[in-house]
Amino acid sequence: MEIMELHQLVSLCRSETDAFEYLFKKKKELIGNSCPRCKSQEFYIMSSGRLRCRRCKVDYNPFIDTSFSGLRISCVSWLLLIKLFELEISARKASIQLALSYPTTLKGFDILRGVILRELSRSDEILRGEIEADESYFGGKRKGKRGRGAGGKTIVFGILERGGKVAVNIVKDVSAETLVHETVTKVRRGSIVYTDKWKGYDALMFCGYRHLNVDHGYKFKQGKVCINGVEGFWSFAKERLIKHHGISKNKFLLYIKEMEWRYNHRTNNLFELLIKYMLGADDL
Repeated sequence: MEIMELHQLVSLCRSETDAFEYLFKKKKELIGNSCPRCKSQEFYIMSSGRLRCRRCKVDYNPFIDTSFSGLRISCVSWLLLIKLFELEISARKASIQLALSYPTTLKGFDILRGVILRELSRSDEILRGEIEADESYFGGKRKGKRGRGAGGKTIVFGILERGGKVAVNIVKDVSAETLVHETVTKVRRGSIVYTDKWKGYDALMFCGYRHLNVDHGYKFKQGKVCINGVEGFWSFAKERLIKHHGISKNKFLLYIKEMEWRYNHRTNNLFELLIKYMLGADDL
């Protein structure tokens, strides 16, 4: 899939008509278009950008049944906003480039994070083979205890399939009950699960997994036994999340799942995927 460069998108967005036609063409290709009243697919485009059904004569917004309806901005602004989100430009900087208010731009970015979360929640993909499992701590104050047992932080559990995808989830604690439940939910039994020496993982050997661990007090790798892959994801996520200068707890799931999605699709055309998600076309 060819990646659309920013200069190409800017050229496409020279007029609202061009931007509308691009999005409407994508919609027809991916999910089709029909009148919300009579379901007829016969229409003509009005000068206002709305459609008029040839059968029942009702006027309608062709994007009313998509996530684009969540924010009343132009098609030009939507396309540029999606591109800036793909490029990981902050909402503050994007608002200046788009000549939109910061709250409007942030809402647009959160709509994009919301459709990413929706698509991820639809997936029932099970990881298998060689698996690395670990937890990491986000947010809170740096003073005092860090890592396991640190107060005021959000705990995120991560599972990485070597040569495959990563899956993350916010958890309430790092007890054996929680860690085993999260693993059983996402990992096929019979897989090899690599962890550190935390006692919460010990029960995995009784749940149909081959459990191997490495003691980070002595070394970080012993042959194939390591969790360097999932720790690489933590670095990937934290390097990006720190740019937001603090994320509220009620929004943190949106942001950490965005990191999961970006990591799993880091070689894909994110712009095209986001357009599909916004239009309601499934494509994980």
